[in-house]
Amino acid sequence: MDPITKFIKKFSTQAREKRADIFKNHFSIDENSKILDIGSESGSNINAVLKGTRAQHKNIYIADINPEEVKEGSKKYGFIPVIISESETLPFEDKFFDIVYCSSVIEHVTVQKDKVWKLYSGYKFKRESLRRQKDFAKEVKRLGKQYFVQTPYKHFPIESHTWLPFIAWLPRWLQITTLHISNHFWVKKTTPDWYLLNKKEMREMFQDAEIIEEKVFGIVKSIMAVKTTNQIITNAGNKPATQ
Repeated sequence: MDPITKFIKKFSTQAREKRADIFKNHFSIDENSKILDIGSESGSNINAVLKGTRAQHKNIYIADINPEEVKEGSKKYGFIPVIISESETLPFEDKFFDIVYCSSVIEHVTVQKDKVWKLYSGYKFKRESLRRQKDFAKEVKRLGKQYFVQTPYKHFPIESHTWLPFIAWLPRWLQITTLHISNHFWVKKTTPDWYLLNKKEMREMFQDAEIIEEKVFGIVKSIMAVKTTNQIITNAGNKPATQ
């Protein structure tokens, strides 16, 4: 493993551990807690997050568009697999889950995957992405009595999907052009399917949640919308952000 990859992976692991602590500090989890991880992949992340809690794997649901990933998670951890499409609602009644967990997923709820390399218009990409992300947020709030939604922050200098500096600040056409080049030689290869949220957009989607900032060296790295059953969100706590 090259030094850049080793450093960034260590940095990312430490950040995930801090977010796991935030999650566990905000929710009371027992053996009866029903938890849904949306965008779970194989469930390795939620498995790590729940270590040290009383959660039972038979009550943990992992939902992803990749059927092989959720099948692997079911086999490896004993989680309940849920295969979802990019647009359908999940087959559960309102407030079925005690907690809905969603980490680094909402920013990928944008346009259809076959369009991400072709859509150069930043205006059109933003408009469609925000529409779908708002629908996604509604589904999270519908499913969970409580929820935890984390996403990388739009204005953090290092973009987490590419590990490139300042690329999130570029016009979309230049982002796509840059990735066409960097994917040939850079240590982190990705597709431009992400629309990163700012604090104002996050607050508008999750008005009943507390918006928590994860900071690195005093700079906001990611933002989390956290809703618990015992919290009270005041108007001051949800005042519009400046960014």
